[in-house]
Amino acid sequence: MDAKVWMYLAYLAVSIGLTVWVARALSRNGLVFLEDVFADKRLADAVNSLLVVGFYLLNLGYVTVAMKEAGPVGDTSQALEQLSMKVGLVLLVLGALHFFNVFALGRYRRGRLRQQAAAHPPLAPVGYLLPQGGPRPVNPAGSAPAGPTPGQTPPAPPR
Repeated sequence: MDAKVWMYLAYLAVSIGLTVWVARALSRNGLVFLEDVFADKRLADAVNSLLVVGFYLLNLGYVTVAMKEAGPVGDTSQALEQLSMKVGLVLLVLGALHFFNVFALGRYRRGRLRQQAAAHPPLAPVGYLLPQGGPRPVNPAGSAPAGPTPGQTPPAPPR
């Protein structure tokens, strides 16, 4: 066999091995993140499985499309250079897919948390604070201060 065939075999072995390793690591470690994103364990498991399948399809599809080398491979050093270029591109695709997934799921999570926050109105006030110093307002008749004088207890808030 010539150097080009050995390069193809090495490329497939390294690329498929990296793809399987990364997919398992992301699936195992990403499940905790997905459970937080979706707040439902069954949905997180289902999405995790779908993401793994999509990851395999995209990455292995890219690996097979990028395998072809147009020019001749003259010697072993040229084969290793081409192999490193191809494996490097596979790693860049793996990284880009990973960061895209994390970005998209993070945006979804922020939107879900915003919706949950809007569903719960703030608490009603428990009491009222008295002004600390300064002129006291008077009631419309102009005879007595609107609030309690120092030393008096404030009126109970309306219920």
